[in-house]
Amino acid sequence: MHPLLIFTPTLLAYLGLTANFELANLILGSLIAGGITALVRPEPGTINIRRTINFLWSLLQYLAILAFDLVKSGIIVARIVLSPSLPIRPGIVAIPTEVRGDWAVALNAHALTLTPGEMVVEIDQQGIMYTHCLDATHAEEYILEAQELRQKLLKNIAD
Repeated sequence: MHPLLIFTPTLLAYLGLTANFELANLILGSLIAGGITALVRPEPGTINIRRTINFLWSLLQYLAILAFDLVKSGIIVARIVLSPSLPIRPGIVAIPTEVRGDWAVALNAHALTLTPGEMVVEIDQQGIMYTHCLDATHAEEYILEAQELRQKLLKNIAD
């Protein structure tokens, strides 16, 4: 991975969070992004434009799907919690993951945990994520369907 693929998004994230584009803040952001890049120590390599575009497009799709899932699940959980009968059937669902690499597995588990009503409680050596769900009756079908698309995008992001 080329160091610019770590430095640039880190600098942009810093500038986006601070919303301050003064010269002193640009320098500080560059120093912070440079320090993070030095800590991560990416292996030097050439930038493959096609792969970079594929990475950015997959990342954008992944973030859009994650945002949609968060809103959708938040509404479902709010409806469940506000219902007088509290129609839940909590349980643990085993979700296999086909992505390899610690970063891709962590992103996958993070996406599931961020979704309201679901939380990854353990990941075994084979990559199976054990996820606690508020309503496990239909959760397995929904999660496996969402997992397919998420894994496809994560393979493009992590590779």
